[in-house]
Amino acid sequence: MISIIIPVLNEQQGIVRQLKQLQHFREQGHEIIVVDGGSHDKTLVLATPFADHVLHSRPGRAYQMNFGANHAQGDLLLFQHCDSDLPDQALNLLEHLPKDTWGRFDVRLTGDHPMFRVIAFMMNWRSRLTGIATGDQSIFVSRSLFEKIGGFPEQPLMEDIELSTHLKKQQRPVCLNTPLTTSSRRWQKKGIWQTILLMWRLRLAYFFGAPADQLVRQYYPSYKLHEQTRSDSICQSSHPRTSKNPLDEPI
Repeated sequence: MISIIIPVLNEQQGIVRQLKQLQHFREQGHEIIVVDGGSHDKTLVLATPFADHVLHSRPGRAYQMNFGANHAQGDLLLFQHCDSDLPDQALNLLEHLPKDTWGRFDVRLTGDHPMFRVIAFMMNWRSRLTGIATGDQSIFVSRSLFEKIGGFPEQPLMEDIELSTHLKKQQRPVCLNTPLTTSSRRWQKKGIWQTILLMWRLRLAYFFGAPADQLVRQYYPSYKLHEQTRSDSICQSSHPRTSKNPLDEPI
């Protein structure tokens, strides 16, 4: 059984489209779990008919994905960003993976700018070379390996890199070369070269030991670190929430 875990925050514009594309997983006995981090739009209402579970947790992708994994029934956990679309062959590819494994898909970026093809190529090449996967690549991991390393580190940035670092100590990732499609909105919003330089600078700083709590303020200048309560619970209603965490805006 595959559990698709989707962390969301204010994704009413695209949540129905994405979930509709994943319904064939449910038809084959797999499950979809949407974990909301405090949306104040109609994300929860729109997602409910198309998911097996709609949960809410404290904001932050790492917290949300761990919370979803705790409620998942699947043997394979697939962590899916809301702005990424799996390829048509994804279900067949995932069902034929070895029992205890982890990995990711190649990516293809939306948009017509020629640099987007270069960026996607570099992302895929870098991932194969380093054994590090990012959230845009839809990381999948067997429950046994996920629990063995303790899940995602609950930090505000670079949680996917840290997870990959721990997982590759267990074994190399499976790099599926059938690409998924992910949004180029981060580069369109902040500028192609500005975003490339910023991300490489942050990754280099993280590699040399800079804490995620410090780096997140450079990526999100308005971010304010604060204590989160651990009052995570299953969402029982569609009443909107007012908290908004910049970490779950498109990056």
